[in-house]
Amino acid sequence: MTNALAVFRALADPTRLRIVALVRRIELAVGELALVLDQSQPRVSRHLKILADAGLIERAKEGAWVFVRLADDAHVAHALALLDVWGDRSDTDLMRLSDVRTERAASASAYFASHAAAWDGIRALHVAEAEVEAAIVDVLGAGSLGRLLDIGTGTGRMIELLGGRATSAIGVDRSPEMLRLARGRIEAAGLARAEVRHADMYALPRPDGSADTVVLHQVLHFADDPGAVVAEAARVAGDGRVLIVDFAPHDRDEFRTRYAHVRLGFDDGQITGWMRAVGFDVVRLRHLCSSDAFPLTVSLWLGERPQCAERQAA
Repeated sequence: MTNALAVFRALADPTRLRIVALVRRIELAVGELALVLDQSQPRVSRHLKILADAGLIERAKEGAWVFVRLADDAHVAHALALLDVWGDRSDTDLMRLSDVRTERAASASAYFASHAAAWDGIRALHVAEAEVEAAIVDVLGAGSLGRLLDIGTGTGRMIELLGGRATSAIGVDRSPEMLRLARGRIEAAGLARAEVRHADMYALPRPDGSADTVVLHQVLHFADDPGAVVAEAARVAGDGRVLIVDFAPHDRDEFRTRYAHVRLGFDDGQITGWMRAVGFDVVRLRHLCSSDAFPLTVSLWLGERPQCAERQAA
């Protein structure tokens, strides 16, 4: 349990208050925090240790990077609620945080633009795509997928694979180059009830509960706030289902620079936690191991609201 005295001692410092205010908004790497705070990494790391020892934050190592997030603790939430009373904030920090997010987005966009035509080939470097697609079909089960939404559709492969089982299918992406490729693929497949749209995965222009099956296929590792993406997918899914396909944790640090990955995979606890936070349970789970030559694991997590899963089981 978080110690109240340790918490308030840790917060009795302007830099640490700034850190807490920042990681309340988004998970940040230590280097990114240093840029926003305009302080050296060693100095920031000392502050992070005090906050971690007090139970206010958690640190997660991913390759050469360490990400910092707010601890999931009720006592921490109570302490932060007190800070909200004063409403102190640094507009300069928020501007620099916006710059960090812009840089992340620009890096990903540049990568997408330069690799759009070879996107499917890049995916094939990780694990046999045919094996992944067979697992996707199996995990989703037989029958209609209803209204299908593919977030971060890329070249539209998931729409092509699943669109024939859907009453309607929409693929969304922020990259115009990807949308052009996806549109051509959908047209070639003759999917009359499918379309693609430009949209941000953090703020989908779709009403609550407007989809029955939501797919996030190799998308989440590009997100600077994966929990927010899962929450948005759940909002649109309503009483439907959310399928996440992504890498298990790995240490291929070159993926950050070569492929613009923000996160180096996810473990079951992270995905389950984000699902539970929005009222979903992971009801089906699959791990697909790659070859010894490239030992990455692709994982599939299917989430449903508990009452919906019970109705289907009955």
